Order: sequence, then C-alpha cells, then structure tokens
Amino acid sequence: MKKNLLCACLLALSLTATAQDNHGYGASDGQFKSLSEEIAKLKKHNDMFNVYFNYAASAQVEQDASKDWSSRFANKQLRIEVKGNLTDKLYYRFRHRLNKANDAKSEDNFAKATDIMMVGYKFSDAWKVEAGKMCQIWGGFEFDENPMFIYQYSDMLNNMDNFVAGVTVTYNPVPTQEIAVEISNAHNEKFAEVYGQNAMYEDGNGLTLNQLKPARNPLTYIVNWNGSFLGNKLQTRWAWGIQSEARHKYSRMLFLGQKLNLDNLQWYFDYIGSFDSVDRLGIVSRDMQSTNPTLYNDNVWAAGVHYNSFITKLNWQFAPQWNLMLKGMYETASAKDITSLKDYRKSYGYIGSIEYYPVKSQDLRIFLAYIGKKVHYTALSGLSDYNTNRIELGFMYRIKAY
Repeated sequence: MKKNLLCACLLALSLTATAQDNHGYGASDGQFKSLSEEIAKLKKHNDMFNVYFNYAASAQVEQDASKDWSSRFANKQLRIEVKGNLTDKLYYRFRHRLNKANDAKSEDNFAKATDIMMVGYKFSDAWKVEAGKMCQIWGGFEFDENPMFIYQYSDMLNNMDNFVAGVTVTYNPVPTQEIAVEISNAHNEKFAEVYGQNAMYEDGNGLTLNQLKPARNPLTYIVNWNGSFLGNKLQTRWAWGIQSEARHKYSRMLFLGQKLNLDNLQWYFDYIGSFDSVDRLGIVSRDMQSTNPTLYNDNVWAAGVHYNSFITKLNWQFAPQWNLMLKGMYETASAKDITSLKDYRKSYGYIGSIEYYPVKSQDLRIFLAYIGKKVHYTALSGLSDYNTNRIELGFMYRIKAY
C-alpha cells in the first residue's frame, strides 16, 4: 500500500512541472539514487520516465551599490524536470521554473517559465534532430552549467534570453566530436514587446534618432562544436551565431570554452564576444538612458555595441565529500560610435565557495560562499563606479524523485 501511494504521489508531482539539466562536478544522474528507490525500494526497469527537482536556497547578507547592508532568506532556484528515452531512438525532455511568469508569449506561445519542451530522434549513432522549445546551443562551460550551481552569472549571460523554440541537427563524425546546427526564434516575444513601440536607436551623432523596424525573419542561426581529447581530460565548447534583431540589424556572438577535466580538479576558461548592430543585451542602452533620460527613453537603444567577457572557474575536490570553488570574471562594454560610451565600462566579478556533500547517494551540497563585484566607468561616461558584496550560507539539492 505504501509503495502504491508513493508511486501515485511521484506521478502527480511529475505532471505539474520541470527543472534544469547539468549536475555536480563530473557527476552524472546515474550516480545518485532516486527517492523511490531509497524509500520504497522500487527498481526501475526502463529509462522512459525520470523526475528531478532542482532546489537551492540560502541565508544572505548583502551590501548593495549604495553600500547599505541587508539580510534575508532567499529561494535561489526551483525547477522541475521530466525526461526519458521512449525507445532507443525517440526521447523527450520537459522542464519548468516555478518562479517565472506562466503567460504565453506572443512569438512562440510558450511561457517564460517553460525552459524546455522538446522531442528528439536519433537516426543513428552519428545523426539526431531535436525540435520544440529548448536552450540555444551557445558554447562555453558557464552557459552549459546547471543554473542551480551558479552563484552569480557574468553580466553577459545574466542578460541573455536563450530558451526559445527551434530545431537542432547534431552530427557526431566520431564519438568524441560533435557538430550541431540550430535555427530558432530570436526572442519569445514580438519585436514591439522586446524593443518597444516606435523603437529608435542612437547611431552616435546625438542629434537625430533613427527608427528601428521589425526584421522580416527574426531568427537565430548557430553553429556549435563540442570536442573531447586526451581521454576526456580536455574538452571544448565553441559556437558562433547570428541573431536578427531588427531590419538590417544583427547581433553576432562568439563563444570559446575550454575545460581541463581531471579526477579531482576541473578548470575552465570561457571567452564570449558579442558584436551588436543594435544592443540585444541592453546593458549599454540602460546606461545610455540613465545619462540622459529626457533624450533617451526606454524605447531608444544603443547601436554599434561590443561586449567582451572572460570567465574562469576552478573546482577542486581537496578531500572526500568536499569541494573548493573559485571563479573570476572580467567584462567590458563599449558603443564605438557614441563618444561618451566608447570603452566606458569594465566589470570585475570574484566568487569563492566551500561545498560539503553530506550524503554520497544524493546530489546534495551545503555551501558557504562569498560573491563580489566591482564596476568601473570612464569619467567621460558620467556614470559612477560601484561595488557589491554578498555572503551566502545555504544548500543546493538536485532531487532525483523517480
């Protein structure tokens, strides 16, 4: 009776939500026991139905840009995920965030809360195709990591919108090399909802604003290469893509991710560059609007924008069930044709965390972390430097329910 009741509860939970994929340092889902197996001793006989809860919470003490300190308890992540292999060729994945809006968006008719709702088909060991709403296949290891395990994203990734509807074709010429091509929507919403009614852009002369017009085909095109070398000790995630933002206005992005993957130490270095005819990420545009809100309202966007992001992260398992995480970020932003905003912004991020894994059969970690950030502006920009600090004590738990 107890076993039947547990199965019914797990099934009901699985039908209400979803989560995010990647997991701990080098760990796979198969290394951890599900709650159904732990409690009811249920043995799975296939891989058709898997349920995960991704939950992270912490107590936080934070200093904001105005140098005021505050404290709170916060939910960091709450996602539910259902995925499985229906046959040796057909598979599916569905994941959902419980703290996002559930209204359907105008471009793809999906809610922002739904990260992924896709099906995939493997034609052979070399070829597969996936379609539906999914995460865009940008490279880099910060981008690929489970958001639950990210204490603070880089500025660029924190402002990206990358869960969109599309189709991806993947080719593995050999087991250690993967090449993928994806075509997807550029946004979840229509042009006017992204950039505003009567959207304009500043091309640098400061006198006349120019009209932005919707793109005829607002799509994103990405080519991705994932490589594995030296017995998977060296990994790469590279990608190049172009996104249609407006009529004759594009965002081009380059991701170059490299990772050293050893038994007790993992270290990656990512470079991300964005070259935008009109400012997709919006960081420069928001700064421009704050310098002259009379001329630049929230419908006016910067043009000729370039972002650079350099990210490095180290995980070191220095003792059984313990991990040291260190992360550094350096980022720049520039609008080359606007004198006051040319090479005007530099951002520095620095994070350290001690993580403890109390239960070997569960993907649970307890952590104490420090997160710091400093932003420096040139005098010509008219903006003021600031820095923030945060200390967190909390836990992250990827619960394998079934």
